[in-house]
Amino acid sequence: MKQQLKDRIRFFEDYLIISIGLVLFSISWTFFILPAKITAGGVSGVGAVLYYATGFPMGVTYFLVNVVLVLISVRILGFNFGIKTIYSMVIISVTLTFTQQVVKEPLIDDLFLSAVLGGGISGIGLGIVFSRGGSTGGTDIIAAVINKYRNISPGRIILYCDVIIIASSFFVLKSVDKLVYGYVTMGVASYALDAVLSGANRSAQMLIFSQKYDEIADYINQQKYRGVTVVDGIGWYTKEKVKVVITVVRKKETGAIFRKIKEIDPGAFISMGSVMGVYGQGFDQLKL
Repeated sequence: MKQQLKDRIRFFEDYLIISIGLVLFSISWTFFILPAKITAGGVSGVGAVLYYATGFPMGVTYFLVNVVLVLISVRILGFNFGIKTIYSMVIISVTLTFTQQVVKEPLIDDLFLSAVLGGGISGIGLGIVFSRGGSTGGTDIIAAVINKYRNISPGRIILYCDVIIIASSFFVLKSVDKLVYGYVTMGVASYALDAVLSGANRSAQMLIFSQKYDEIADYINQQKYRGVTVVDGIGWYTKEKVKVVITVVRKKETGAIFRKIKEIDPGAFISMGSVMGVYGQGFDQLKL
């Protein structure tokens, strides 16, 4: 019964956080990118180019193009991913259409600032959505498919895909400046996306030297559900034998572990370092 309750809470939590990311993504377009007539990447970029050329609502274009792409995500990435993608499509289409009607004038006259703010907020929104297994469709689907089988950052994949989309805006806007600012937006969004994703999954390796190693190891193993290895060591200054607790945890879990260690053994010696990648049970899946 408790597990079912936890699953439901996690389900609603995922969709709530995904919704926040989607709203941020939509705001980045209608508040900063579209008013400045800059084109970023993805299906949103395709919708923007069409909007600049014909005035056709960007939200409608976004929805229609993604209907086809959802079928790909369902087949390759699974039904759950497809459901989240459909949900994201609906939310973005509605928010893009609504906010596009609200914002009629540019909030910022500076094109560079619009590109940076638009790209930054867009990347943060995408990172939040990706961190919960969602997708905004378009090139996100391509990135998620490749990332499932290869250790290539989603931001880099999207960057490559979006180069051609942004380049196509030149044929509509006939402006080299807008083209360059489009690439600025793309670069900032890619950096922000990777920063959010790496921050959410960042890990740390901890070496803990303590006479009360058993209590500390039990806490990490039972309360944090992390693997622990205890090895024998010798303090060369005192020539005394000591037990060393070795564990790898998420960075966000280290605060609680530090507090517990201080409670168990205030004199414990701790060494902690960031690790570039952790693969295996409880962490990332190893992809060749």
